[in-house]
Amino acid sequence: MTDPHVRHSTLEWQGDFRFLAGGPSGPQVLIDGNSVEGPSPVVTLLLAAGACSGSDVVDILRKGKMEPSRFTLEVSGRRREDYPKRYTEIRMVFRVAGEGITEAKVRRAVDLSIEKYCSVVLSLNPDIPVTTEIVIEPV
Repeated sequence: MTDPHVRHSTLEWQGDFRFLAGGPSGPQVLIDGNSVEGPSPVVTLLLAAGACSGSDVVDILRKGKMEPSRFTLEVSGRRREDYPKRYTEIRMVFRVAGEGITEAKVRRAVDLSIEKYCSVVLSLNPDIPVTTEIVIEPV
């Protein structure tokens, strides 16, 4: 019996510091420890957090009958200088445009994502602050 709460992925070494990664039957992505042919593992972590939170925000806005015409999410992270060079803070800037979309509505969606729904962000060590900024752009 398959447990629906377990996720599985495989990383196949491609030489140097490159790995072809993905789920058992899904699409794959190249992760490159040298950041030459694909994002590095630490950037991939930011991408995962951003995609997870961005998906939540779009979903919450749509459920509120708001369809973004544009949505861009910039994610950055500050890392320690010494080993382990883990993230010490993460910052997300949500840039959203669309009819009827307000900062208050996007703020509610962002807060719900960061505090309740985004499994990637909520899987990070809780001592890593995640700060957010919202920019409402013209339609």
